[in-house]
Amino acid sequence: MAKPFFRLQKFLRRTQFLLLFLTAAYLMAGSLLLLQRARVATSQGPRVPGAPQALPVATVALGVDLLGSRALQDPRGSPDLLLGVDVLQSPLLRRPPPGLRWPRRNRSSPHRRWFHHFTSDLQAPPTLAPETPGPAARSRGTYLGCFSDEGQERTLKGAVFYDLRKMTVSHCQDACAERSYIYAGLEAGAECYCGNRLPATRAGLQECNQECKGEKGTACGASDRLSVYRVDMLQPSSRKRQTATYRGCFRLPENSTNAFSTALIQANMTVETCSEFCSQKEFPLAVLRGWECYCAYPTTQFSLHDAVDSSLCGQAPEAQRLEGYCDVYQTPVQDTRCTDRRFLPHKSQVFVALSSFPGAGNTWARHLIEHATGFYTGSYYFDGTLYNKGFKGEKDHWRSRRTICVKTHESGRREIEMFDSAILLIRNPYRSLVAEFNRKCAGHLGYAPDHNWKSKEWPDFVNTYASWWSSHVLEWLKYGKRLLVVHYEELRRSLVPTLRDMVAFLNVSVSEERLLCVENNKEGSFRRRGRRPQDPEPFTPEMKDLIDGYIRTVDQALRDYNWTGLPQEYVPR
Repeated sequence: MAKPFFRLQKFLRRTQFLLLFLTAAYLMAGSLLLLQRARVATSQGPRVPGAPQALPVATVALGVDLLGSRALQDPRGSPDLLLGVDVLQSPLLRRPPPGLRWPRRNRSSPHRRWFHHFTSDLQAPPTLAPETPGPAARSRGTYLGCFSDEGQERTLKGAVFYDLRKMTVSHCQDACAERSYIYAGLEAGAECYCGNRLPATRAGLQECNQECKGEKGTACGASDRLSVYRVDMLQPSSRKRQTATYRGCFRLPENSTNAFSTALIQANMTVETCSEFCSQKEFPLAVLRGWECYCAYPTTQFSLHDAVDSSLCGQAPEAQRLEGYCDVYQTPVQDTRCTDRRFLPHKSQVFVALSSFPGAGNTWARHLIEHATGFYTGSYYFDGTLYNKGFKGEKDHWRSRRTICVKTHESGRREIEMFDSAILLIRNPYRSLVAEFNRKCAGHLGYAPDHNWKSKEWPDFVNTYASWWSSHVLEWLKYGKRLLVVHYEELRRSLVPTLRDMVAFLNVSVSEERLLCVENNKEGSFRRRGRRPQDPEPFTPEMKDLIDGYIRTVDQALRDYNWTGLPQEYVPR
C-alpha cells in the first residue's frame, strides 16, 4: 500500500513543478509579446499621408540581415526598404540576387525560431566595427604616418623603451626627445623606438590599428608597424634635453679615416655643434680635435680603454692637431649595435642558472648578458617592472629552455640540482644588503626613505638577510654541478674581460666589437634615482661584527673549493 502511495506522491510533485514551469514560460512569452507590440506602435507613431510605412517585424528580423548594411547606406539599391514593402512578399527577392544568400534554417530548434520572432526587435542593433585608432589629439609632435618595421634590422635604430601597461604617445616622444632623437615610433601598443632617420617604407594608415596601452583611441602601430611622429618639442612635463658627456682625452688612431667614417670640419667648432652633428647621424661618440669633428662607435681601433692626461687635449687647436690628441664625448644617442635580442631558436641542451643573493646585481648582469649574446635571459620569478624594461624572458616559463640563462635567488639543494651549470654572482654583503633594502622599500630604481632606515625594520632585515647571503654562496658551492664564480666588483672594474669569460661559459661566440658596444651601454636603465639616505653608513658595530663573520666563512669556503677568495674590499673593516 505504501509503495503505490509513494509513486502517486512523486508523480504529483513532478506535475506541480511542470505546471509551475509552463506558467512562468507563458507569462514571460506574453510579456515579451506585449512589449514588442508597444515598441512597434511607438516607432510607427501617427500615420502621415504619403510617408513611408514602418517595416514589418519580419522585415526587421530578416531583411536587414539579408541585405546587410550596404543596402541601408545606399537607398537607390534597396527601394523595397524605402517603400516599406515586406521583403518576404517582394517578388524581386523570392530568389536571392547574386552575392546574397537566404539565412539557413535551424531545423533542430524550432522553439528558438519561434522565440526569436518575439525578441528580434528587442535585441540591440548590430554594432559597427571599431574605427581605426588615429594619431594622438594632444600630441605636440607631428604625425608622419604608418611605416613598416619588417626585416632583421630595426627601422628606427635608436633607443628602445617598453611600457606594457601605460604607454602613450607623449611618453614615447618625451623619452626620445630627452635623448636628442628626431623621430619617435610606437609599435604593438607598448613599444617605443627612437631614431634620427625617417623610415623608408610606408604602410597604409589603417595598418597601424593597435591602441596605445595607456591612451585609448590613439594609434600605437601594430605588429611590424610603426606609428611615427616627428618630435617638434619637449612636452611640458619632460626633463631637459640631454647633452654630451665628456669621456676623456685620447690619442687618435693612426688611420683615422678607417676608424671614423663620418666627419665635419668647420671654423670655430664647438662641443655642441659636434655632438648635435653626430647625434643626427646616430653615432654614440663625438670626437673633437681642434676644428675637426668625427663621429664613431667604440671599436678595437678606438676602444676608449687607454685615456691620457686631459691637459694634452687642452692645447691650441693647431698644436692639438699636430700631436694627434682628441676629446671624446658621449652623445645622447644609444649604441644600437648590440640592442637586438631574441629567444633561442632551439631549446638549450644545458640548463644554466644566473644565481645571486638579492641585491647582488643580478638584473644588471642580465642586461650585460642579453646585449652581449643577443639572447633573452629568463627568470625563476615574474617581475612586471622588468618585463616593461625590455626583459621579455620574464614572461617565458623558466623551464622553457628558450633563454640563455635563468635568474634565481634560490639556495635549496633541490632548486640547485635542477640546473646543469650556473654563474654564481657574488657581491660585497654590505652593498648587497643596502641595495636589497632599497629595492624592498622603493623598487628597482629608488632609495628607501629615511624613516625606513631609522625604524626597527632595518636591524631586523640585517639580522635575517646577512645569514642568507652566506648560506646562499655555501649551498651553491656545495651542490652546484658546474660553476663560474663572478664577483660583482670585478665585473664593474674590468667589464669586457669578465664578460668575455661569462659569454664563453655560456658557449656563445661574440665579436669583440659587440662587447665594446655592451661596455658603451653598460649602465642600461638601472641607475637608482632620487635622494640617497642621509646616513651613508647605516651599519652599527653589532651589525658589522655579524657580517664580518659571514665574510670570513665564505672566503674560506671559496678557497676550499679551489676558487680565489673574496676581493680585497670584502675584508672586514
